Amino acid sequence: MLTHANLASNAQALVETWRFTGDDVLIHALPIFHTHGLFVAINVTLAAGASMIFLPKFDPERILSLMGRASVLMGVPTFYVRLLKSSELTPEAAAGMRLFISGSAPLLAETHREWRARTGHAILERYGMTETGMNTSNPYEGERLAGTVGFPLPGVELRVVAPESGEVLGTGEIGMIEVRGPNVFKGYWRLPEKTAAEFHDGWFVTGDLGLIGPDGYVQIVGRGKDLVISGGYNVYPKEVETEIDALPGIIESAVIGLPHPDFGEGVTAIVVARPDAALDEQAVLEALEGRLARYKSPKRVIFLDDLPRNTMGKVQKNLLREQYRGLYGG
Repeated sequence: MLTHANLASNAQALVETWRFTGDDVLIHALPIFHTHGLFVAINVTLAAGASMIFLPKFDPERILSLMGRASVLMGVPTFYVRLLKSSELTPEAAAGMRLFISGSAPLLAETHREWRARTGHAILERYGMTETGMNTSNPYEGERLAGTVGFPLPGVELRVVAPESGEVLGTGEIGMIEVRGPNVFKGYWRLPEKTAAEFHDGWFVTGDLGLIGPDGYVQIVGRGKDLVISGGYNVYPKEVETEIDALPGIIESAVIGLPHPDFGEGVTAIVVARPDAALDEQAVLEALEGRLARYKSPKRVIFLDDLPRNTMGKVQKNLLREQYRGLYGG
């Protein structure tokens, strides 16, 4: 249950953070059944008195042709990956744009780097949820760090706690992200028990695992339900994925836990490699030696042409867990 005050406060915080004015023109190609397209894109435009070019769907060629008339693009990572495939994407094509925003799914560091090299612009990544609207954003002025979601928005508080005890954790420690502020919803419709379970001392328990770095930037390492517990050790998929994604020839990866007779869960890597990469399972495992603690290293590596995603570009790890459930005979 999102109130008018929830939505208005979030829109105003984003207008301030992203420096929106009445002179801005937003290219809107997001679906409006989702908070990104419905509340973030439209409400920020309305709150700033800006203009919007409302497209029926994502069309890379159409968006590139509109950049000369616009100033901002909001998208999901898939938008930027597909735009990068076009030879029409040049510094000149993006010269009139002031801001490219990405959210709804993690943006690969490689996409961040390639976009900057091709356009001269650093994509601004942010973090939010349907229940809260936007919580954090990389800075408009200042370094936009790939792999992070920046700082809490004005009026929003964020902390990281130990999931078991609720103890507030220190800098660099991974735990459950909790938020509070005028953006946080009033509860789940007609589900008082679920609402009570999702709040902790007035803080909303997001279900996302993350940390606050020494520089204050927030990093998301995965959903709590995606945590892998192997041999009694906690393995955070994002840490393993980061090491795999850094290997030559790898496009992206998804790390999941699968039932394992000896370890409870076996760390398993699903990998998408470049077509010209001469990689196999053993090559990936050997390349990871010394880069990860032994308990974090994948037991198996599976190659796919593409990772399954929902309409907002999020990898559907639940489908991967179901598909490969019997891999270790568990």
